[in-house]
Amino acid sequence: MSYIKSSDPEIATILESEATRQELGLNLIASENTVSRAVMEAQGSIMTNKYAEGYPAKRYYGGCEFVDQAEDIAIERVKKLFGVEYANVQPHSGSQANMGVYFSLLDPGDRILAMDLSHGGHLTHGAGASFSGRLYNFTHYGLNPDTETIDLNQVEDLAKSTRPKLIVAGASAYPRIIDFKCFADIAKATGALFMVDMAHIAGLVAAGVHPSPVGFADVITSTTHKTLRGPRGGIILSSDKHAKSISSQIFPGIQGGPLMHVITAKAVAFREALSPEFTEYQQQVVRNAGVLANVLMERGYKLVSNGTDNHMVLVDFSDRDITGKEAEERLGQANITVNKNTVPNEKRSPFVTSGIRIGVPLITSRGMKEEATRAIAGFICDILDDAANINKVAAQVKDLCSRYPLYEATTAP
Repeated sequence: MSYIKSSDPEIATILESEATRQELGLNLIASENTVSRAVMEAQGSIMTNKYAEGYPAKRYYGGCEFVDQAEDIAIERVKKLFGVEYANVQPHSGSQANMGVYFSLLDPGDRILAMDLSHGGHLTHGAGASFSGRLYNFTHYGLNPDTETIDLNQVEDLAKSTRPKLIVAGASAYPRIIDFKCFADIAKATGALFMVDMAHIAGLVAAGVHPSPVGFADVITSTTHKTLRGPRGGIILSSDKHAKSISSQIFPGIQGGPLMHVITAKAVAFREALSPEFTEYQQQVVRNAGVLANVLMERGYKLVSNGTDNHMVLVDFSDRDITGKEAEERLGQANITVNKNTVPNEKRSPFVTSGIRIGVPLITSRGMKEEATRAIAGFICDILDDAANINKVAAQVKDLCSRYPLYEATTAP
């Protein structure tokens, strides 16, 4: 920070404030995590200076010998991590990874079957405001109203009736195991290609605590910054069959020069994810999420699907006066960060919602286990029960965070 402090004190102050916010608050955003110092160092490295349009050994610029090495290492590590033939590590985000796949496999106007956003899907799975919904003809499946899990019978019926060219599995707000084999069988029976967007669960898949889509999906996309605990970015995985078309759609199709500092940081994160410690971490994530779910339900709060199999829970306030927006704001006043979220059969605006999404990857990265998670679940319930508890809980949050520093022996990364 010394250079920024002297050259741009205004920005330095903002960075220090954000570091303090992260250090002294409980971040329970399911799509966020905290990277290691090694990942952060790589992302802030001299690689940011290098422009490298193209791919290793096939660049449009000179001086790429070392960025080529970094990208090659990132590719080999992620291929080993997930057991795939082909990997593209250049997408700037999960959304661009999905765009690259759509452009590779489809033509504008083609039919796609994917999960409804209000039931837990993603913007790039056909939301009207997204490029996906504007360029392709989407039909959406949702959750069974009784179990609040993916309605595979509906998926099959819609696949038979609409004959999509592509079926997409994967979600941004779904707390249960996804049956990739069943999706693959439906796709095969109806002549569709099958894509899995595993952005939220990639780390769980890598550690073997969620079934892998490898061997079932034609193409897999993911972000690298959620449970995978890497820098913000995307990846695409597939067999060699789709390698050429995917590569050409990422560059030059939708992106120019890759972010070589981010790709270098991805390589570091993939090495970390190959370690036994990473597997232990993901196992703890699932245990912590289970504790969180149990306490919330014991305290009388309804969860979508009545529990969780992964890293998140969805709290449903449909039968209560409080809204998702109010809950998010109330918890935020005690430095507990969550996000409002729609629930199945949502009656409120997406800017208000009837639920909140709570995830445990980041608190688990801080070293918090079952005991701490149980305390956090109690904090949440105390505040949701009565806003008068906010100040008391805020003090408890500060005390808990002080015992589990975000980064050891430092106040700011």
